[in-house]
Amino acid sequence: MAALSVRDARRLVIKIGSALLVDRESGDLRRAWLDGLATDVARIRSRGAEVVLVSSGSIALGRGRLGVGPGPLPLEQAQAAAAAGQIRLARAYEEALAPHGLTAAQVLLTLEDTANRRRYLNARATLGTLLALGAVPIVNENDTVATDEIRFGDNDRLAAQIAVTVGADQLVLLSDVDGLYTANPHSDPTARHLPVVHTLTPEIEAMAGGAVSDLSKGGMRTKLMAARTATGAGCALCIASGAEDAPLARLEQGARSTWFLPQTDPKAARKAWIAAMKPRGALIVDAGAAGALERGKSLLPAGVTGVMGQFDRGDPVSIEDGAGRTLGFGLTRYTAAEARAIAGSRSDQIEGVLGYPGRAALIHRDDMVL
Repeated sequence: MAALSVRDARRLVIKIGSALLVDRESGDLRRAWLDGLATDVARIRSRGAEVVLVSSGSIALGRGRLGVGPGPLPLEQAQAAAAAGQIRLARAYEEALAPHGLTAAQVLLTLEDTANRRRYLNARATLGTLLALGAVPIVNENDTVATDEIRFGDNDRLAAQIAVTVGADQLVLLSDVDGLYTANPHSDPTARHLPVVHTLTPEIEAMAGGAVSDLSKGGMRTKLMAARTATGAGCALCIASGAEDAPLARLEQGARSTWFLPQTDPKAARKAWIAAMKPRGALIVDAGAAGALERGKSLLPAGVTGVMGQFDRGDPVSIEDGAGRTLGFGLTRYTAAEARAIAGSRSDQIEGVLGYPGRAALIHRDDMVL
């Protein structure tokens, strides 16, 4: 495989650690650094690539505003600090991106949101729509209500889940380390830097250490967990230092980093995941719908002639023709009761049938494998 570069990314997720955004001494936002990152994002967007930012920093920014001292915080104070800091964080990104003509859009999630299929589909649809409209989603853990995420979690793992959710082909983890070493380079002078990791082996995982600063929740161990998630879903992952200004430009120019190679491509990984699920029901389609599916279209209610089984939104279902042949599988955007009600209806009739607006497709083509 040719050397990886963010210059080749089509859909890029960038994770920003707290230690990069927030000055350790003052607790203030590093505005010059953020402005450099915004310039990087604008340049990447100008090449036609889409960008999602997964940002830490709300607790670090909020604790100073609330007068909470340094050191570990009780859960309630961490949640309160996140509430105060999130406003500052969102405004900072908006102000940094606006001069480049880019619109920031805040999305608050937890790891649980990506694990629950219904909430996962909601997040996927929202992020996909934001990207289609040209916005730059700014994703942050919803630390105002999160519990385990504050105690044990970090945005490395959330960034990997977001990369999977949006089908990104590259994920860059910006932090205060410039990649993976065979040992801790601060304590072992024989430690070697690894520029490329082809496969995550037990030997590679054994090289992970703990967190490297009291502002950062994640250490190398969580970065390797993120790498396993991302590469298994077809997304290349890069660990790079963000300590200097314009970190993405420096990475493009060959700054030291570690790339973890993807094991497949994002679309193939998602299709395999859907195909492996056990269907909870079935949608029967007419010949016109079957032909549209073969041409890569989504499944609309108008082409559905029957609904079998009981299922909820986000559940896997099979797609069958009138003769009982299985055409494929997909994740439904409606419950079984809703699907029965709108079967045969045009998309513009859904609201009239259900009494509330719905999505145009019963199964979107991105959530389907034939």
